[in-house]
Amino acid sequence: MGLRRQEEKLAGMIINLRTANSIERPLAAYATKLSRGRFIQEEPSETRTPFQRDRDRIIHSGAFRKMRNKTQVFIEHEGDYYRTRLTHSLEVAQIARSISRALGLDEDLTEAIALAHDLGHTCFGHAGEDGLNEAMQAYGGFDHNEQAFRILTKIEQRYARFDGLNLTWETLEGIAKHHGPVAPEAVLPTIREVNAVWDLDLSNYAGPEAQVAALSDDIAYNTHDADDGHRAAFFGIEDLFCLPVIGASLKKMRNLYPNATRPRLMYEAVRDVIGLMIDDVLEQTRLNILELSPQSVEDIRRAKKPTVAFSEDMLRHVRVLHQYLQTHMYTHSSINPKRMKAKQMVHDLFDRYMDDPLNLPPAWNAQVKLCKDESTKARTIGDYVAGMTDRFAIKEHHRLFGGEMGI
Repeated sequence: MGLRRQEEKLAGMIINLRTANSIERPLAAYATKLSRGRFIQEEPSETRTPFQRDRDRIIHSGAFRKMRNKTQVFIEHEGDYYRTRLTHSLEVAQIARSISRALGLDEDLTEAIALAHDLGHTCFGHAGEDGLNEAMQAYGGFDHNEQAFRILTKIEQRYARFDGLNLTWETLEGIAKHHGPVAPEAVLPTIREVNAVWDLDLSNYAGPEAQVAALSDDIAYNTHDADDGHRAAFFGIEDLFCLPVIGASLKKMRNLYPNATRPRLMYEAVRDVIGLMIDDVLEQTRLNILELSPQSVEDIRRAKKPTVAFSEDMLRHVRVLHQYLQTHMYTHSSINPKRMKAKQMVHDLFDRYMDDPLNLPPAWNAQVKLCKDESTKARTIGDYVAGMTDRFAIKEHHRLFGGEMGI
């Protein structure tokens, strides 16, 4: 085949590919179809929508990469198969895209919010957050949801024109309202600062894509934490038989696959439960949409209740499962000593840096020198500590305090 013919064939393939990619599914009337833009205006991309750019910026951020070495439930070095904060976020995004597609929503916006929602978590999971919150009580405390917002609007420093990632209004709205509308007295400082110059409509619900991302988080961590808890032998399959949904799924899988190993039965049951939860969300959300009859995304925001939701029965079942995990896993006697040690480590690190900022890396020490008061200094040091991975925090604590290397 001559060179000219090869070029013609390649050109035809590219045209066909572009044609295939240009076939877009029509979005629902209540989906987010346009963005309100970015705080710092930028030229639009010729190849990506604004929400695709948001997703890509999040994936390329330093904070996103560091989540691979941050605790979900088990400290990162305890096992290669346990979920980390990064793998959890990817699983949330996968579930969220599935629900978003079925509802006719913008999948890229949904995915961007899902991938970003946990960026603000500290090392050592909730134990690390508790330690940093306790250490920073005199300076306004610490909240991982606000920290995610700080990362997206301030801390990431990759671009020449602005701090943060300069994401769209809709993605920032989804992070700010991850738990729903925010009462005036509950608005956290960084969110309040941004909201003062760029109204995030905090008193109303987030758009449907953000609601999908939030509910997908609940689905992912309840089911996958149960999987990790079983792998770690906190409970056996039979122990879960009494629980709603997951108990029935385990019994069903045992009947379907009587010769399967227990890990395979657990995996099949988790798959089944995720599917049941997604189906429930879709069914209940469609009922809510019929009742509300939204004609635009603004109708979803101004509704009197969340539009994307579990049924009442499934919500009760999810709460029962979460309570079981809380009792038999998150606060298990074998985990508590590690949680307390991790919490103290984070507290120690913050206190040491506050006492002597020379222990910080030069760039962070330079930032602290520019701080005009103790509160700003504490928030800057809190940013540094919150950004640590599990392994770095352990290494840094050993450097500053000695003692055993590890938890």
